[in-house]
Amino acid sequence: MSETIAFDSTTFRHVLGHYPTGVCVVTAVEDDGAPTGMVVGSFTSVSLDPPLVAFFPAKNSQSWPRIEKMGKFCVNILASDQQPLCRQFAAKGAEDKFAGVSHRVSANGSPILDGVVAWIDCALEAVHEAGDHYIVLGRVMALEVASPGKPLLFFQGGYGEFAHLS
Repeated sequence: MSETIAFDSTTFRHVLGHYPTGVCVVTAVEDDGAPTGMVVGSFTSVSLDPPLVAFFPAKNSQSWPRIEKMGKFCVNILASDQQPLCRQFAAKGAEDKFAGVSHRVSANGSPILDGVVAWIDCALEAVHEAGDHYIVLGRVMALEVASPGKPLLFFQGGYGEFAHLS
């Protein structure tokens, strides 16, 4: 059953832009040893038992197929002062998104970016099609709060940080 949609993609983005999202970089190491990564603003916890998380890469992403092929990845939750790092990883067609990026490798073999608020190391659990995106489920293998602080947020087309109410 198909219904007529009474709005366009611009309206859809505008309305949903009023809901803030955290900003993460999903990383992996390819077969040739080269690190790869992509920015996601659609990360969420899914389940405690088993421990599952999810994110939603676009089907036209150039980075996602390279990460998917590895079968494991690390979600790096960016700190509010890491907007330049976010822009570096969001650049389309960038040859080396890791140029000048300090990181270490997790026990699972994926890059953990220095200075992130937290990281979640995952094994790929499942991938489901969802419109023009995929739903990626990751089984959490290890996780840690690395640098307690404010996360980078995306809201109404711009970046910011969280502030507690009095």
